[in-house]
Amino acid sequence: MARAGRRPGPNETREQIAEAARRLFAAQGYDGATMRAIAAEAGVNPALLHHFYGTKRQLFVAAMNLPFNPADEIPQVLNGPPGEEGARLVRMILRLWAEPDTRAPFLALLRSAVTNEQAVTMMRQFLASAVLATVARARGISRLHASAAAAQMMGVALLRYVLEVPPMSTATEDEIVALVGPAIQYYLDGGQPPAASQR
Repeated sequence: MARAGRRPGPNETREQIAEAARRLFAAQGYDGATMRAIAAEAGVNPALLHHFYGTKRQLFVAAMNLPFNPADEIPQVLNGPPGEEGARLVRMILRLWAEPDTRAPFLALLRSAVTNEQAVTMMRQFLASAVLATVARARGISRLHASAAAAQMMGVALLRYVLEVPPMSTATEDEIVALVGPAIQYYLDGGQPPAASQR
């Protein structure tokens, strides 16, 4: 904490903003906490939020210690050779869950989500607004299809890395990509059969 009479340095101000963001995201949810309200809670000019974090989505990722930033990861999945987005998404999720440093925050969020209604609301709104809506818009598909892809990948992650159920937990990455990738591609293509989606 800054001493009286001394202006906080950049690092202190950045953490001050993150703490204010955590409080408001928890109290009001992702949708309800505005950048202006977070700035007021932190006692700083709203321009500082954009200076330090950019967008509300990036601020949420930083404040909640999320192990990945959708703004960085999603374009890498969606851009590239068409028809391979499903495989790229599966590889991305497996990579994020395989690393202990990124798996730990995921597990903490899951535990919070099943025991805390505020955490449930916050994560639901973030996933709907910042992740699923982005994928649906980019692919021209419904949010239901985007949600189905996310649900299937969450199931794979839980079986492989949390419950460690064989053979899902012992299969190679390539085996899982070959098995699950086409199903994810089906959702990302809007539920069209492969032949129809390529016409």
